[in-house]
Amino acid sequence: MRQVETQIDARAIVSPSARLVGEVRIGPYAVVGDEVELGDGCVIEPHAVVQGPSKFGRSNHVHSFAIVGGDPQDLTYTGQRVWLEVGDWNEFREYSTVHRGTIKGGGVTRIGSHNLIMAYAHVGHDCVIGDRTILINGAQLAGHIQVEDYATISSFCLLHQFVRIGAHSYTGAGTIITQDVPPFSLIVSQRETRCYGINKVGLERRGFSHERIGRIEQAYRYLLRSKLNTAQALERMRGTLSDSEDVQSLIRFIESTTDRGLTK
Repeated sequence: MRQVETQIDARAIVSPSARLVGEVRIGPYAVVGDEVELGDGCVIEPHAVVQGPSKFGRSNHVHSFAIVGGDPQDLTYTGQRVWLEVGDWNEFREYSTVHRGTIKGGGVTRIGSHNLIMAYAHVGHDCVIGDRTILINGAQLAGHIQVEDYATISSFCLLHQFVRIGAHSYTGAGTIITQDVPPFSLIVSQRETRCYGINKVGLERRGFSHERIGRIEQAYRYLLRSKLNTAQALERMRGTLSDSEDVQSLIRFIESTTDRGLTK
């Protein structure tokens, strides 16, 4: 259990209308805005910004440079009184952003309890987040999204407004979600990553000679464009390009590839 003693750094800015309930720690250069209520055990790290109207339960932790409770990014918002409600024991990591609601969306963004919102993740206006979810680095939630309990949204996922993410589901990295994700499911975009040859321009900029580059290109022709499998391509490299240290380095790398396989 996190033990917190009230400690408000003299360099922090805390609005007179903010309400601190119990023991709260606020670091230097942090900003706690108008009509923010922080529950017992909350920690606001240096340079973090918490805006209101918003209400936080117990033991929430807002890390440096996060902005929680910011104005909604919606053209219909013109300063209306809209809210953010946050439960207990949530982590808002560096540079994450959470916006308050809009009048047309009900006026409230809600975050449950025991959620981990990692660096650079974004929760848009009027979202409803359940309990014990994980938003991994760079996950981006548009407005009006519902995320049910124990759902995990991986890094750099893009979620269209109004979609629902079912409980206990896992959305793999880089996935674009435009429809509801059913509970208990594993969702991921197709992976079609390919190797198209060598980084010739980069090698030239690093001073590789044309002869050096030519031998590396020949090795990749064996690997990618011949009808040889990987093992056969390696044998061909050994037989015809054994005098190239670059090719030998390539062979050693491929031979040490793990069970995850090689991008070809």
